Amino acid sequence: MIGTKLAHYEINSHLGSGGMGDVYQATDSKLGRSVAVKFLPEVFARDVDRVARFEREARVLASLNHPNIAAIYGLEEANDKKFLVMELVPGETLREDRTRPNSAGRSGTDRQTDRRSAGSGTRERHHPSRLEAGQH
Repeated sequence: MIGTKLAHYEINSHLGSGGMGDVYQATDSKLGRSVAVKFLPEVFARDVDRVARFEREARVLASLNHPNIAAIYGLEEANDKKFLVMELVPGETLREDRTRPNSAGRSGTDRQTDRRSAGSGTRERHHPSRLEAGQH
């Protein structure tokens, strides 16, 4: 796939793989910028349900605007391949963050568990039944 040109996107490097596709870094030759391109895997390309899910993902991403969510630039098709074109966000992957210890020596997984625990307490303290009973 690296070195392939689809429409005006040239695939430069592989960034990662997941259940819904493979993600590559590409150059958009029309706009002169680096982008992330997510391909629907060949095995799913003929599966009507998977194609619909992929297209639904594109619509959902297009409806969101948040600094922690990559912007979607388009849903494309070229050479019988469907792909999403998205903002390329530099930085470490979630896997790298979760395995890297922080200054206290705790991994991202430990920090995530701490956040979940803290969130559970918040939900419990502010649960509507407690507020109605005046227990907050």
